[in-house]
Amino acid sequence: MSIGHTLLGLLEKGPRHGYDLKRAYDERFGQDRPLHYGQVYTTLSRLLRNGLVEEAGVEAGDGPERKRYAITGAGVTDVERWLGTPEKPEPYLQNTLYTKVVLALLSGRSADEVLDVQRTAHLAAMRELTRRKADGDLADQLICDHALFHLEADLRWLELTAARLGQLKTAVTR
Repeated sequence: MSIGHTLLGLLEKGPRHGYDLKRAYDERFGQDRPLHYGQVYTTLSRLLRNGLVEEAGVEAGDGPERKRYAITGAGVTDVERWLGTPEKPEPYLQNTLYTKVVLALLSGRSADEVLDVQRTAHLAAMRELTRRKADGDLADQLICDHALFHLEADLRWLELTAARLGQLKTAVTR
């Protein structure tokens, strides 16, 4: 995910300081991976240097003064361009799990065991996501659905690979 574009998008609602941006990001997108404050301010510095945001005043508070940032016209254009650009579909052609299965076959170890261990891990992750989805708001439900669909596809691959292990062993041990 592009942190810079996400912060720009959050600034479209109006000027904010770094602390507010971090909190808004974490509430909407950072459930599993919240931003570090340093990452927010480093990104804001880069956006400022590139003319995508500008300082929009300073707020006095109990602690240090807080700079407010506002998105510029160039920032809005950049967000529009980013939103209109499709994400590259990732075909996962270099898959660690496939590598483990092949190496197990090459070394005489049990590829079935590799697949079973992975299947167990996937099912546990899916159960956790299903619990989270049941307790979550709409945004959390959609995020969980996305992850669940990917895990389901992985499970289908695990089953297909298990069914073809004999053929794969013949192909890789020639």
